[in-house]
Amino acid sequence: MLTRRDILKSLLAMPVVVTPFGPRLASAREHVELLDVRRQRQFVNRLPRPARATPLPGTRHYEIAARQFRGWVGLADPRTRRPVETTLWGYEGRYPGPTIDVRRGEPITVRWINELAAGGRALPHLLPVDRSIHIAHTKSGLPSGVPIVTHLHGGHVESQSDGDPEAWFTPQFAERGPAFAKESYRYDNDQEAATLWYHDHALGLTRLNVGAGLAGFYFIRDDREDALGLPAGAHEIPLVIQDRSFTARGELFIASHPEHAGAPDPSIQAEEFGAAVLVNGMMWPFEEVEPRRYRLRFLNGSDSRFYALTFEPRLPFVLIGTDGGLLESPVVLDQLVLAPAERADVIVDFSHSAVRGKTVLLRNSAPTPFPSGDRPRPQTTGRVMAFRVGAGSVRDESRIPDRLRREPLADLRPTAQIRELVLLERKDEHGRLKTLLGTVRDGAKTWHDPVTEDPLLGSVEAWDIYNTTADTHPIHVHLVHFRVVGHRGFSGETEENGALKEIRWLGDERPLGTDERGPKDTVRVPPKTRTRIIARFDRPGRYVWHCHILSHEDHEMMRPFVVRELG
Repeated sequence: MLTRRDILKSLLAMPVVVTPFGPRLASAREHVELLDVRRQRQFVNRLPRPARATPLPGTRHYEIAARQFRGWVGLADPRTRRPVETTLWGYEGRYPGPTIDVRRGEPITVRWINELAAGGRALPHLLPVDRSIHIAHTKSGLPSGVPIVTHLHGGHVESQSDGDPEAWFTPQFAERGPAFAKESYRYDNDQEAATLWYHDHALGLTRLNVGAGLAGFYFIRDDREDALGLPAGAHEIPLVIQDRSFTARGELFIASHPEHAGAPDPSIQAEEFGAAVLVNGMMWPFEEVEPRRYRLRFLNGSDSRFYALTFEPRLPFVLIGTDGGLLESPVVLDQLVLAPAERADVIVDFSHSAVRGKTVLLRNSAPTPFPSGDRPRPQTTGRVMAFRVGAGSVRDESRIPDRLRREPLADLRPTAQIRELVLLERKDEHGRLKTLLGTVRDGAKTWHDPVTEDPLLGSVEAWDIYNTTADTHPIHVHLVHFRVVGHRGFSGETEENGALKEIRWLGDERPLGTDERGPKDTVRVPPKTRTRIIARFDRPGRYVWHCHILSHEDHEMMRPFVVRELG
């Protein structure tokens, strides 16, 4: 029986052809060459800094449109060394999109606009659409244009502004999904300072729309963070890391491969791993830094790839914040692990004598799939970017306080029965791998099954998430910032419907990693492990929880939940 690793290896050796709906596998007479990223020069292009979004004059209202454009991500013709542009999608025609930078307690509104059209006609997708899943399941392929909907990841927002996967809309709002509520979203920003991000969340198309470029940073700042004296201004650097593959002509490429004779073409993959690493939309960039402290705000924006980051020569990461905000105290790490959608707020001191006047490489050693797959290639996906450190002396008035919070993080105690949830793998009707969520008692559930998670408004709930698969899944819960309570290995029997029986514990509760002790919205659930999280559900309405491997959430590893009001 072929494993996912076997399928991925065989796929990468197959020829492809580009069609109006994106690349597909080529026939014997058709062939499009993929870009050999080993022939691309590294660390020769400067790291871009994302632009800053600006509201309409005199308001706190933003108008942000998704557009198709031609952009440069660092690709060059291997023979002439001339730049090769790529067709991309981006908010405001930028990749990544402009950073929205706001203050705590100052609400804003954003009208997200779909301008994926030209000459009055909707554009086809840049990437291969699988018509067998969710929204793409129509005879004509897509509705009147590509649907989009934007989710503020990590935002404590009303349900109508959350970016429900079925709240999508096409250009000119010509067609709207069944959960569409309004054109302008309200973000209250009633949460502490944190590194958030926004990205597309359309049902069945998230991996493609984000893969085409629809993502950007969203920073919330507050007076408490300002008073800490952290590196700021030019010494604060946002870094979104994404892996991508390209055709020899420089166009985006996402694999599609029928794993079974009855599968549609193109066909969704179990995971998607790019051949090159981009940071802020630039392939293997460099950044010139002074010998001083910098604040690096990391985001893993990849589809499926985890990153295990280290510096060469070695430098420590001083972790000060996780997804939802600051830790209680700084934590020193030799390695920084990031699953898709996770963020890490770190301080790095480039003044160490070992790196002054030198080039420091940011390396990656995370296997694909994580944690037991193939190691990254040392000369390509094993590299992320470079920092060129100055040799002189500079004045650095920034600091790293011993305490980052005036008060400790809230000690949440459940007010309801613990929910027991399960992560599963099955085959779909075409013989392809399908990842699923469900409950321990009732087994696997699909997106369209009735809601099983329905916390009461104001309640505090603990969710036990049992991972029966061989891979780590980053589980994201909308609306809330939860605390990770612990992990515990288990074994059990999975029934035909996915229900988990005869659970046996394998050892004691494992202590939390030092990088899990802050406020989180995405948690890594290791294989054959029960992970417990706890959160307060304090806004009513429908939200979703899902795996943030985008190829998984698009193929059934996502479920709605409803925060219900009494009466």
